[in-house]
Amino acid sequence: MMFFKKQNKEMYVIVGLGNPKTEYKNTRHNIGFDVLDVLADKNGIGLDLKKHKAVCGKGMIEGKKVILAQPQTFMNLSGLSVVELVNYYKIDPAKELIVVYDDVDLPPGQIRIRKQGSAGGHNGMKSVIGGLNTEEFIRVRMGVGEKPKMYDLADYVLGHFTKEEREVVDQAIIRATEAIRVIITEGPDKAMNLYNRKTEQEE
Repeated sequence: MMFFKKQNKEMYVIVGLGNPKTEYKNTRHNIGFDVLDVLADKNGIGLDLKKHKAVCGKGMIEGKKVILAQPQTFMNLSGLSVVELVNYYKIDPAKELIVVYDDVDLPPGQIRIRKQGSAGGHNGMKSVIGGLNTEEFIRVRMGVGEKPKMYDLADYVLGHFTKEEREVVDQAIIRATEAIRVIITEGPDKAMNLYNRKTEQEE
């Protein structure tokens, strides 16, 4: 649809990282998918298009054109989908790309919004940064908790939250959708001021 092709007007590509297949649903590594599901539902956007190596949805959030995308490449190759989306819609990654993903360096329920930065050991982000050849794009990091000492990292992030963690994480997912709305309407700096706060568990 030409309506969604970039024509010198602001639009956003919002990507939630995760793994396809039902066995990965609701795992720590798939919290990016979870945020996109709630964001789509809140804004009446159907995630019903399969293109750009992703499940996508087209719509509007607060009067801004958006593309929502959940890459289907598996986490470690997320960049293949993100690069295709950025190139097809001709967006400026530094201003119009938002990537949502899990972060083991943050406790469950905490959100960190950044305008740039390294992958921090996250293989999905390594793929995105490598594909785009830039670290300059907006990211929403979702805390999933630190790996216990005896756990393998892959096993941990592919595992499920405890019941107590899930309750906190579900609240954080709602806050993340609100933070994304602020990024789109008022900019990432405003969103950082509002949402880069410690959780009650850290106070």
